[in-house]
Amino acid sequence: MALKLMYITNRTDVAKVAQNAGVDRIFIDLEYIGKADRQGGMDTVQNRHTIEDIKAVRKVVDKSELLVRINPIHNATGEYTSSKEEIDNVIEAGADIIMLPFFKSVEEVKQFIRLVDKRAKTMLLVETPQAVDVIDDILNVEGIDSVHIGLNDLSLGYGIKFMFGLIADGTVERVCLKCKQKGIPYGFGGIAALGKGMLSADYIIKEHYKLGSTCTILSRSFCNTELIQNIDEIKNIFDDGIKAIRQLEEECKIHADFFDDNERKMNEIISNIINTINEK
Repeated sequence: MALKLMYITNRTDVAKVAQNAGVDRIFIDLEYIGKADRQGGMDTVQNRHTIEDIKAVRKVVDKSELLVRINPIHNATGEYTSSKEEIDNVIEAGADIIMLPFFKSVEEVKQFIRLVDKRAKTMLLVETPQAVDVIDDILNVEGIDSVHIGLNDLSLGYGIKFMFGLIADGTVERVCLKCKQKGIPYGFGGIAALGKGMLSADYIIKEHYKLGSTCTILSRSFCNTELIQNIDEIKNIFDDGIKAIRQLEEECKIHADFFDDNERKMNEIISNIINTINEK
């Protein structure tokens, strides 16, 4: 089975291009509570998408699923509405899948599942060490449709300076195995275009297949629409980039025996990157 590819955008023209190129899930990102504080100094994006963005993108997305990341479980304050109201609004706007980020406890997951109440699919974004510590109890909660392991925040939580170090140290594999044992679909991290990134996406995709992962995010570096404005150029990037990914996936299905060699080479590259970072 091919990886389900996800791409974050609130632009309707980009959403249509991504969908037509084969992106499986168009990703609207509402999360902002606490994000700037914990990711300060990192080369990450705080999107601040809105409910109106969900409604607009819903009108053009008819083949892909519409995935919405909400805020962590929270109460209403003068600044923002409660999780209940946020989830109700997201469902009313047309979300197919709702993603819960940055949870630390079983109770937060239970509350999320109760609030969604089977009105949309549920996805847990495992990105805190506290969630990993109680992952067995979390996965026993009824109503979880899928799990994604978020490498940015999880690496911050563990004090790891390169997020793919979580692959090399076995953390990702341990969580994946637990999801597999429960029969819950799972994925992790994001990828750039093949041949791009500090750790080439080629290695990461092969690791997805080795671990039985079912989805990943196409990262900002796959197609940075802040830097590239021309929609025809964006279309070419998506068409060519996804075609290359799908071709590599076919090789993964046929040549499953190369995973061990890929893991050795990948871990060596990750180790070298971490050592270089530590020396700075």
